[in-house]
Amino acid sequence: MTARSEERQNSAAGNPSRLSGDERRQHANALIRYFAANAPQLLRAPDGILKRPSVSPSLPGKRYSTQLWDWDTLWTSRGLFRLAALQHDASLKQKLCEHVSGSLLNFLEHASAEGRIPILMTTTDPDPLRVLGTNASSKNQAKPVFGQLALLAADQRGEVGWLAPYFDTILRFYSSWTTHNTSSIGLLVWGDDVAIGDDNDPTTFGRPSFSSANLLLNCLFYEDLIASAELALRLGRAKDHDRLSGQAQTLAQQIQMYCWDPRDSYFYSVDVQCVDRRAELIPTVPRGMDMSWKSLPMRIQMFTGFLPLWCGIASQTQADDLVKINYLADDRLCARWGVRSLSSRESMYSLAFSSNPSNWLGPVWIIVNYFTWKALQRYGFHKEAAALADKTISLLASDLKVNGSLNEYYHPDTGAALSHKGFMDWNLLVLEMI
Repeated sequence: MTARSEERQNSAAGNPSRLSGDERRQHANALIRYFAANAPQLLRAPDGILKRPSVSPSLPGKRYSTQLWDWDTLWTSRGLFRLAALQHDASLKQKLCEHVSGSLLNFLEHASAEGRIPILMTTTDPDPLRVLGTNASSKNQAKPVFGQLALLAADQRGEVGWLAPYFDTILRFYSSWTTHNTSSIGLLVWGDDVAIGDDNDPTTFGRPSFSSANLLLNCLFYEDLIASAELALRLGRAKDHDRLSGQAQTLAQQIQMYCWDPRDSYFYSVDVQCVDRRAELIPTVPRGMDMSWKSLPMRIQMFTGFLPLWCGIASQTQADDLVKINYLADDRLCARWGVRSLSSRESMYSLAFSSNPSNWLGPVWIIVNYFTWKALQRYGFHKEAAALADKTISLLASDLKVNGSLNEYYHPDTGAALSHKGFMDWNLLVLEMI
């Protein structure tokens, strides 16, 4: 038995049991107290380039604290609104409405004429990663989360009129994605591997430009189209509602067609570089059999395989098979302290610290636990979802007790904090599990 397999076996044998009611309350209360004490520090006043109030992903003085990131803003905002609800804090909710809406508008007001939006902004630079303009150094742009962020803000504010002057900017943003990043099979591809969210995902990181139809990108885009379709309905824009809904359903069909692997009962990101070059390379040789495939599944089991369940694209049969065969059968993904970001059976699996890009090759991230928890809940795995919630609550409560704050990602077998003390961001999503 290898050292790694022995460690996994010991981990599986030592899985923590379900929390008792008292334990759950104690851990939950500790986390709520911590978040309540620190939440005001995440609400940033207008400053420099960020002309509107915004939401910071980290505590002042910690990594990322002076930055405004695309998808981080969505998850931080969700967690903060959940905190306000748990605390019955109307004042915090009112402030959040201002700061979450402000974060969104900071992004939308810096969109380029063609609709591209920066991934990252700071108080002194509207585009530090240089994704806008004709001389952009990256071929990526912001992740498609602004419809979801706008809908969250609209739901909490109880009205949507404030968004009306900016809704066309969101539509231009979608158009810029589909114009420049749609593959031959209808799935979106990353332009390169700069700031893709799950930074060193092997299905995108280090791969050729415009080759990776990554599930994270496509499932986020699907969910954003659904959110903006709802916003269009509330804004009285019926044609936009119908068009966005149709676009979402078409994308869902493409994800089903190309990303579901019946052999492994798993959803995979796909490579879209399949091009028949015989006419170019051997023009005098008869072509023979046609190349009938336009993509190839990248059979690397990232957590992203759960995302079609998170956003409801999977069928119930697919969800049943995926969860039972790939999550419950062993500990390749299901670890003592949550969900491994990459299966422990992959050759790239590593728990080493990495700051740039951050490490998504196995460590537990709370956003990964959250996606999987939502997926399990959505498809009726309520017992399994509750067990994952207990693991997540225990993990963060333990980190808080030992280190006095939270961290960015964790060792899946020991629960040890691996990076960036003071990180808040999507750690706040644990509040939805309470």
